[in-house]
Amino acid sequence: MLLSLEVYITCMKKLFAEFFGTALITTSVIGSAHMASIWTKDGALWLLVNMISTVAALYIAINLFAEISGAHFNPVVSMVILLNRKLRPQEFIFYVFAQLIGAISGSLIAQSLFDRPLLSISAIERNSTNLLAAELVASAGLVLIAVASWKRIETQQRATLVSLWIASAYFFTSSTSFANPAVSLGRMFTESLAGISPNSLLLFIPVQALGGLVAFAINNYLSKERAIQR
Repeated sequence: MLLSLEVYITCMKKLFAEFFGTALITTSVIGSAHMASIWTKDGALWLLVNMISTVAALYIAINLFAEISGAHFNPVVSMVILLNRKLRPQEFIFYVFAQLIGAISGSLIAQSLFDRPLLSISAIERNSTNLLAAELVASAGLVLIAVASWKRIETQQRATLVSLWIASAYFFTSSTSFANPAVSLGRMFTESLAGISPNSLLLFIPVQALGGLVAFAINNYLSKERAIQR
């Protein structure tokens, strides 16, 4: 009974870490979008403010929670870890649920911090082919860094690499690198410039998942190559 209680407590800590980390990232994305739009109408400056806030929150969240839950904060990352058999199916379902609830909660927090309607639905359409291609690239790169197994990467180094990837992808992808189905869902519930319409979200999610599968294939190939060299 004691062992079962310990396992339960450990599981709840992992889910809370995934919930809290995803909420923190989503709050930073939407909150900084609101703040930047108050400060300036300059699109480049708006994007810079949004990027700095997002990557800072991402870096903090990974370092805080990596040793508890693995710091996925992203259903696609969890999916690839499941495919690598490092996460059980039941754990995967719970992780994704915690991430989705965290993202929605983060959106509600950001909306309330700027006195905006809590249940706004974005009208921003992001459904062109180039945006979907950008999400494929952004998601593949993010997940590849998160699950890279051919090279030993410490938590702080991985947090740095993930944050740098997102910072760069904000500017070299036309989609500004959503790269996360959970955070994308949270961004549906805001009228800020960080938002995405429900119709566009339905296109983004499968493309992000496909990016994860590309990362899974590349990671397995590189890992096998290293094993052969040994």
